[in-house]
Amino acid sequence: MNRPAKFHQRFAMMSRTKKRMIMVAADLVALPLALWSAYALRLSEWWPSYYLEPYWWLFVIVPPVGVFIFARLGLYRAVVRFMGPQALMAVVKGVVLLALLMWAAAYFYQFQDFPRSVPVNFALVGFFYVGGTRFLVRSYYQWLIKHYAQKEPVAIYGAGGAGAQLALALSNSREFYVAAFLDDDKALWNSTIKGIRVYSPAEFTPVTERLGISRVLLAMPSATKKQRKHALDQLADTPVHVQTVPSMPEIVSGEANVDQLREVELEDLLGRDPVPPLEALLNASIHDKVVMVTGAGGSIGSELCRQIVRGAPQAIILFERSEYSLYAIEKELETQKLEMNEHFPIYPLLGSVCNRRRIEAVIQHYGVQTIYHAAAYKHVPIVELNVLEGAHNNVVGTQVVAESAGKLGVERCILISTDKAVRPTNIMGASKRFAELILQNLAKKSTGTVFSMVRFGNVLGSSGSVVPLFRRQIAVGGPVTVTHPEITRYFMTIPEAALLVIQAGSMAEGGDVFVLDMGDSVKIVDLARRMIQLTGLEVKDEKNLDGDIEIRYSGLRPGEKLYEELLIGDNVVGTSHPKIMRANEETLPDAEIGRLLNELAQAESELDCHRVCDILREAVSGFQHSSPVADLLLPLGTCPKPAKVEKPLH
Repeated sequence: MNRPAKFHQRFAMMSRTKKRMIMVAADLVALPLALWSAYALRLSEWWPSYYLEPYWWLFVIVPPVGVFIFARLGLYRAVVRFMGPQALMAVVKGVVLLALLMWAAAYFYQFQDFPRSVPVNFALVGFFYVGGTRFLVRSYYQWLIKHYAQKEPVAIYGAGGAGAQLALALSNSREFYVAAFLDDDKALWNSTIKGIRVYSPAEFTPVTERLGISRVLLAMPSATKKQRKHALDQLADTPVHVQTVPSMPEIVSGEANVDQLREVELEDLLGRDPVPPLEALLNASIHDKVVMVTGAGGSIGSELCRQIVRGAPQAIILFERSEYSLYAIEKELETQKLEMNEHFPIYPLLGSVCNRRRIEAVIQHYGVQTIYHAAAYKHVPIVELNVLEGAHNNVVGTQVVAESAGKLGVERCILISTDKAVRPTNIMGASKRFAELILQNLAKKSTGTVFSMVRFGNVLGSSGSVVPLFRRQIAVGGPVTVTHPEITRYFMTIPEAALLVIQAGSMAEGGDVFVLDMGDSVKIVDLARRMIQLTGLEVKDEKNLDGDIEIRYSGLRPGEKLYEELLIGDNVVGTSHPKIMRANEETLPDAEIGRLLNELAQAESELDCHRVCDILREAVSGFQHSSPVADLLLPLGTCPKPAKVEKPLH
């Protein structure tokens, strides 16, 4: 360990009392030196003995009096390396008070040959000696920390107010020091903020190599998603770990500080700025109404519940078959309700949407007015291996909820559908399209209940999203698995999807198929690549054999499509909301729906998954089921018996 490092270590380990004693000793030296300097400046002599010798006792009295005044002003309680404006004002007050006492003594006691400008000079020089030495020590200490405390150099993207605050907060950090600023504003390039140079993002790669920067902090709390995406795109080719500061509302409300760093949200990669919700549409189906959410513990269901609570319903019924999921969302909503100072009841109810008596009893007992049917099996490969349960839950469950809603006079029943229902290639998508057909059919016959469905793509962070999987794979060093190099998906955040579902449901007139504007589709391999790069790692491939994490292609899973669609046909019209469209799509006759549902019930009773697949092909136009169901799941009774094992001869 070199001498500066040893000094830094010893100084850091020194007790607070010893550090105060050093400051007092320094002031006992600085104050008489300041008094001599005041004389020398006034008389232009190094040692004006004629004026000094009669008042030699001032050099004895001023230091202890000054230390006493500084102590009363709290100067010695200030930590030198954190010294700011308050400590500076204590020095100003102290030296001014000393100068005034000196001038008063000379005036009242009629000091002969005492230059009246000496107190003024003393105040100026004293401030420089006492305050300046402290700032010098602070600067030296920070220099030691920067060069010998193993602090990581970082760059801040955003040289505005938040960036400056972050730099100030990190100046006393034990982990990081700010080596550079980045900003898109050309007027700031090559200028300095708090002594730190501002660079153009275009020239950042050589800067990282020269300054050893491996981490960038995104200080753009008030920026739009589009602006944040632009910033992230600028850093795409630079191997740095990108983190961000909290949003401006969180900082203003006191929920978070500017120096609380977080990982970059995947929403920032989409660059989607959500459209503010239309309050009239939000309130129409929720405010002061009894609202029921099936599948309330799932990704979409739970977010719907959060948004519904904000709409102040008369009551909310959480219907869920998973006990733990129901417990978790109920506790969260109770806390949210208390924070909002609301008093409506929340009823957590266990049950299956396929249980008609249970569904009807709940609707009738609580007087349900709005139902959001989010309960469904959504994981494509799992449903492919569990055809009977998947079809039963998604089709029959929807039939039970919708028919019960119509029978008992529920005002609105909204089905949460999926883009996989469009020209499906898997059981999950086909079962959801069949569910849509059931609601469309009921809408034609209904005179009271308004039936509708909302169709959208993947949501970031849901239980079926690739994002959590990629995060886990990156955390353990890879490889990151992608099914196909050309596979694409639409993405939306869960809160945005839930808000749009609520608004779409309020627009419904009966039998409407609403489609959410999902923006542009995202290539999954590009998403994986960006997630790896945002953690400061490099993708390992043929072009970069020394990379950190490899992307492997595992092949399309059973029933999986390369490209998802949102519309079956081109017959789509806009609505009063820019992110919601209304599709006019084909329906099936009532008799046909009834026949297919009866045949489905018969196939289920016989545990015949092949027949279930045939029924879905007959019901759903364009259903191309490419996966070999017979090889995945054989009906009960046709499974090969285990071979007989003969006893060994002894």
